[in-house]
Amino acid sequence: MKGDEGRTPHSPGMDGVEGDEKRIFVVLFISVFSAMVGLGIIVPLLPFYAESLGATGIWMGAIFSGFAFSRAIFMPIVGTLSDRRGRRKFILAGLFIYTLLSVAYISADTVILLTGVRILHGFASAMVIPIAMAYAADFSPVGSEGRYMGTFMVSMFLGMGCGPLIGGVIKDAAGMNAVFLTMSFFSLIALMICILFLPEARGTSTRTGSILQTLHNRIMRPVLFFRVINAYANGTFMVFFPLLAAGAANGGADLSSSEIGIIVSMSILTTAILQRSFGTLADRFSKTLLIIAGTLMVSVILFFFPAMNGFVPLLVGAVIFGLGSGIAIPTSTSLITIAGRETGQGAAMGAYNTAMSIGMISSPLIAGLLYDLFDITVVFVAGAIVSAASAFIFYAMARNAGIH
Repeated sequence: MKGDEGRTPHSPGMDGVEGDEKRIFVVLFISVFSAMVGLGIIVPLLPFYAESLGATGIWMGAIFSGFAFSRAIFMPIVGTLSDRRGRRKFILAGLFIYTLLSVAYISADTVILLTGVRILHGFASAMVIPIAMAYAADFSPVGSEGRYMGTFMVSMFLGMGCGPLIGGVIKDAAGMNAVFLTMSFFSLIALMICILFLPEARGTSTRTGSILQTLHNRIMRPVLFFRVINAYANGTFMVFFPLLAAGAANGGADLSSSEIGIIVSMSILTTAILQRSFGTLADRFSKTLLIIAGTLMVSVILFFFPAMNGFVPLLVGAVIFGLGSGIAIPTSTSLITIAGRETGQGAAMGAYNTAMSIGMISSPLIAGLLYDLFDITVVFVAGAIVSAASAFIFYAMARNAGIH
């Protein structure tokens, strides 16, 4: 592989990237898509599955937070190790565990066992998504980080977007066990693709810093703060929107699993479709303003979600929510890619995904507590307030870091 000096400045998308690297990009894209379809299949269904096992709001938060907590611990470690020892072995190990754990969900017939499976699933996830992102970032052309990484991130959001739709249909047709087996199947596809076609690689950065050095990078701090709060908002949506859509607090919409799956899928697919376009805009315009615009859009729609009733209004709201994330996330990914050239892409992507996990840990726990103490309306209003306040804090942090 070549370092940054071998890349063409200002080359858009995959331009300026050699043929072998393009093939690796395609392998990573397909593999991440398959893995994320598998994960996305259970996202809108897990709250109901947990409730069927007797989970309260706080236990439901623990089930989702266990996954994120495990990711948060291991992602910085695995990311830094992949800069030094190669990326392929970690991706293969993670996908192998994915495949086995997908079947283990069937045997998790208590809240405690389900939480344990989620924790192990988070550990496996730490070896797949951030490492694949780092692998792709190794090839990102200078000056086109937003478009290149935005293109790659389509695979993740496209997989996550298709997953809920597939999962909802399968659950209505064949039950939850069939959903878990389908998740295992998609994980196995990703594993086989990587075994056959993905070569070994190490990071291209000439410097690989410690985890603390990565966190002290001037670009990293404001972007990591944004990612924590963005994940908090997304955690609120992913965990409690299915309950809201099922009629828990919106006048009895009583949507089916398939309808909820369609709504969640459309939200994530909206984010997926916008990754490349807004990644390109991030290469040309103010990254700070794009992140703030997307964050405020997410805040506004979170506030109004509890007042929406019925399939069409909730679908429109979910698409707007996806639009906000579609503006902000590719912009933040481009900034992390730039910082990764100094810290090591594995370390940078590990820290970036750990920030996401911190938000995903706190959101289900805090929102679950609010759900138990008050109602689901308070859950969404609190998420909106936190997200809106973060936009102004991020602006101050970005200006201090010299990010424009």
